Amino acid sequence: MYTTCTFEEAKQKVAELCQAEPSLSVTDIATRLSLSEAEASLALPEEMVTAIAGENAELILSQLPEWGNVTTITNSFGSIFEFKGPFPKGKTAHGYYNIMGKAGLHGHLKLDLITDIAFVSKLFHGTETHHIAFFNQDGNCVFRVYLGRDKARNLIPEQIEAFNTLKLSMTK
Repeated sequence: MYTTCTFEEAKQKVAELCQAEPSLSVTDIATRLSLSEAEASLALPEEMVTAIAGENAELILSQLPEWGNVTTITNSFGSIFEFKGPFPKGKTAHGYYNIMGKAGLHGHLKLDLITDIAFVSKLFHGTETHHIAFFNQDGNCVFRVYLGRDKARNLIPEQIEAFNTLKLSMTK
């Protein structure tokens, strides 16, 4: 991790920054406070984040193909890669969760390296967003899956319901 402050200190700093600048991305919050992205995400105010153990990654990923079009994002050394479309189905084999998209997104996820997952509901540039972020042991975000939007740029209500239902089922 990047910081030497306690979790409670990080929560206070993140809450203060969210209050002062509510539209900052979690990545920007992490950078400003010298936190890892996992530390910043998990320290968000309670109404913005639900933390889930990384061991639930496969269960979460198996639900996503039913949601329709979403945006999958990965950051790599300052660059951002996005894929908009349905999250593909996958299966575990040879130590990976193999995403089997016929076109577009596909790949191989090393799920045993996912230590934390965050369901995040937060304004971004003044717009309501919801995403699921998957983190490794170093606090780096491996990837995020954002809920989709319709042609008018409104969140898809069925996806909000699926997001909240899945989040709630993970916390029981």
